[in-house]
Amino acid sequence: MRLKEGRRTAGQSLVEFTLVFPLFLMVLFGIIVLGLWVFYNQQTANAAQEGARYAAVHSSSAQCPTVSRLDPIASNQQTSYFRCDPPASGWPRLTARARSFVWAMNPTSVSISACWSGFVTPAGQADALPTSPNVFTDCTIGGVNPQKNPSALACPPAATTSGTTPQSANGDDKASALAYANSTHYPTTVSVYACFNWTPPLAGFLLIPSSITIRQVATEALQRQQ
Repeated sequence: MRLKEGRRTAGQSLVEFTLVFPLFLMVLFGIIVLGLWVFYNQQTANAAQEGARYAAVHSSSAQCPTVSRLDPIASNQQTSYFRCDPPASGWPRLTARARSFVWAMNPTSVSISACWSGFVTPAGQADALPTSPNVFTDCTIGGVNPQKNPSALACPPAATTSGTTPQSANGDDKASALAYANSTHYPTTVSVYACFNWTPPLAGFLLIPSSITIRQVATEALQRQQ
């Protein structure tokens, strides 16, 4: 009788273990994947924030400015102005700075893009004075506003586009990297978009997608260089 009861108890324990252990694994792996997702989000946010800070302090009057696709008009340019860190080559200095703050992941897997916002005249001219009837206009990346609709941005992002004529704001950039000129402070901002295509561990298990795109955007006001 005792032997039968012992077998019954052992069998019951085995059944309970069989039922509970898969649930335990599901919860455990779910917590691990969630933790990794939070970690990679933070790393991508670091890249966007540091990239935006770098572009903000390297405005058009800096020795090596990080520039948009637009140049300030000649009367607003410093005598030393030149396109040191341009979008045509992927902003190598801005990108390097942003990626240098990425930890425990491959920095080159983080894609970086940027655009500049500012006042635009009713006729569509960029770098307008911050007065009426000029209107502050958000920049775009590949036609998408990174501040209002970052989830619509591709990863890696599409290249920003130029206006049809010099100083035209009908491209992605609505301003040059101008912060100050001729006794006027321009409220120009730069938005930096950072993204990372992540393949979670155990993708396909627990309904975990095979790929997750992590996106972060940071915006900073440009600073005048003395």
